[in-house]
Amino acid sequence: MTKLLSPAPPPPARAGRLRPAIARPRRTGPARLRLLAWPVYLACFVWFLNTQGMAFANDVVFLWLIGALLTAAVHSGHGPRGFLLVLRDWVPVMAVVWVYSLLRGYGAHTPWAPYWLPQLRADEALGFGEPWTVRIQHALYTPGSPHWYDYAATLVYLSHFLVVFVLLAVLWRRAHHRFRQLLACYFTLTFIGFATYLLYPADPPWLVAQQDNLPPLHRVVWETISTTGLPQADSLLENGSQFANDVAAMPSLHSAYPAMLLFLFWPTARPGLRALLVAYPLAMAFTLVYGAEHFIVDVFAGWAYAAVVVFGLRWLRDRRTARSAPRADLAACSPTP
Repeated sequence: MTKLLSPAPPPPARAGRLRPAIARPRRTGPARLRLLAWPVYLACFVWFLNTQGMAFANDVVFLWLIGALLTAAVHSGHGPRGFLLVLRDWVPVMAVVWVYSLLRGYGAHTPWAPYWLPQLRADEALGFGEPWTVRIQHALYTPGSPHWYDYAATLVYLSHFLVVFVLLAVLWRRAHHRFRQLLACYFTLTFIGFATYLLYPADPPWLVAQQDNLPPLHRVVWETISTTGLPQADSLLENGSQFANDVAAMPSLHSAYPAMLLFLFWPTARPGLRALLVAYPLAMAFTLVYGAEHFIVDVFAGWAYAAVVVFGLRWLRDRRTARSAPRADLAACSPTP
């Protein structure tokens, strides 16, 4: 007699993905609501841009990102479960980013004066007597008449406020283990950078120039943005520039995050993606130096911080895996009572 085989159980759904364990999720909620989810979200987003301006603050970006994930849950018809997954994983992330946004401003009020001379001397050595920021701006920048590369540099600079968060959202839906890895690297790198800002407040080149310690320099990115006439949305918690920190230049987190992505994704990236992973940190480095936002040594420090964080966390993860493997093998070999 042929023995009937029961069908294999479906694989468990990975945490964070907006789908249940079965292969084809059962849609819930009115069809009209699902169809209107994205048009309503996009209409609200366009209204916000027209009335409040471009959002460069972490808390504003995070609110819109969570709104997009909730909209995706509605559109996919996952009902309350989708909402709970989004709120469970993203509200704590947003809370940590908000705390950092507030603490970062207090880092500008250290009892010791900001440093600038060591960075300047290092850049003069790298520039053979003249800092590269001064050299490049004198060669390329025309005040009041942005060139195409000024707009390109502006886009590269502003990507700092979006790329990591968008990647986190994509990985949350598609590869939750990579989401956790990127989130751990992002948080560790961010707060190590903040600790350095407290211990070593540092002036950026544009501020050093304002103090007459460098020839006149221009903040290329912000001057280019001002020529477009686009308003800029204030942070919801930072209240504009009340908690801004102009002496958080060492290390450059603008350069550290692209390097973090390079070190984190390089081992599994395809050749085309690898080229992009290399080009992004280089483009950001040029933008920061050209735009007088950072000295070259600030950029190098950001790269070094990113390498220490990514490879350090990878080493800890591999060590933990190696320790748990013998226990797993021993459990597998134990006789069943």
